[in-house]
Amino acid sequence: MTTESDESTFVGSLIRSETVGGIVALVAAAVAVLWVNLDPGGYDALRTFEIGPLDLQHWAADGALAVFFFVAGLELKREFLLGSLRRPADAAVPVVAAICGVALPALIYVLVNVLSSSGSDNLGGWAIPAATDIAFALAVLAVVGSALPPSLRAFLLTLAVVDDLIVIIIIAVFYTETIDLGSLLGALAVFAAYGICQRLRIRSVVVYLPLALGGWWLLHESGVHATIAGVVLGLLTRVLPDTGEQRSPAERLEHLLSPVSAGIAVPFFALMSAGVALSGAGDLVSNPLVIGVVLGLLVGKPVGILFGSWAVTRFTRAELDDSLGWRDVAGVAVLGGVGFTVSLLVSDLSFSGSAAEEAKTAVLIGSVAAALLGAALLGRRNRHHRQS
Repeated sequence: MTTESDESTFVGSLIRSETVGGIVALVAAAVAVLWVNLDPGGYDALRTFEIGPLDLQHWAADGALAVFFFVAGLELKREFLLGSLRRPADAAVPVVAAICGVALPALIYVLVNVLSSSGSDNLGGWAIPAATDIAFALAVLAVVGSALPPSLRAFLLTLAVVDDLIVIIIIAVFYTETIDLGSLLGALAVFAAYGICQRLRIRSVVVYLPLALGGWWLLHESGVHATIAGVVLGLLTRVLPDTGEQRSPAERLEHLLSPVSAGIAVPFFALMSAGVALSGAGDLVSNPLVIGVVLGLLVGKPVGILFGSWAVTRFTRAELDDSLGWRDVAGVAVLGGVGFTVSLLVSDLSFSGSAAEEAKTAVLIGSVAAALLGAALLGRRNRHHRQS
């Protein structure tokens, strides 16, 4: 007989799977789109329903995504200390590819809107097509890439993690309008206390939970986007296990929170943010905001990633892994155009009203197209690797 503990372990492992996590978030986004087009009043009432100090839309963007970014911060620190970012020579190609994959989409977006007579008001959204969604990109790779080299997943993971780190910095620097210095200093003090507790090897959740919640709320009140708290806390968490310690705190927390992030936090955010009205689709074709985002994701991302990869291998001693071919990298480069979660967040930070809806529509169009095209390219490479 299956016990409740066995069942919860199975569900957690299932949701922890990149494929299932991506599908759950995609279903939530589809529900949001259907809901807002069938019952816009009901959908808006849900998003604006207040629980405590925030409504559900802000709980999703500021709270749920903080969990997602905490897990991303844990993964990023592990990559720096133990994984593919540990040796600069191994990390150089995907790191430079990520930088170019952020810069070129932003440049394309700006050029499209500068050259348009009606695009000057849209320049604040330049960072929307700059992000790659870790969960969705890895989910697509997991679905179509059973025979692809393991190093390709490491390449995509490094690319997406560095990409997210850059976009997180962009959010902190460019999307913070006013700063409450007292709250910011309070948040920094709480983060310092969290780091000290990690160094002292304190393990009690009674200590860490109030610190995490307090730091998150103080950062929210300071004017800096609250998701930054998740990254900071993730980076402060100890990754290297002590002698005799089976798993480090970072590993235990990532194992515990990954299904929460993939199965609850990201789908909740998708449900609250992906609801865009599909009326007036004809106007979107000529809208420079939409064109800039879609071209940034579908053209800027793959070209930037491929150019960065080629340039660093051409002009330095860095090399691709021996198991990878340039066609493999091309498939992953196209998959880099799956923006979704972080791009939707930046859309909300950049615009309000109809402009925000247009930006989100463009993100959904570009991300779905990039996922389908990337899956097709990688599917062909998967068949090639299986036969070779």
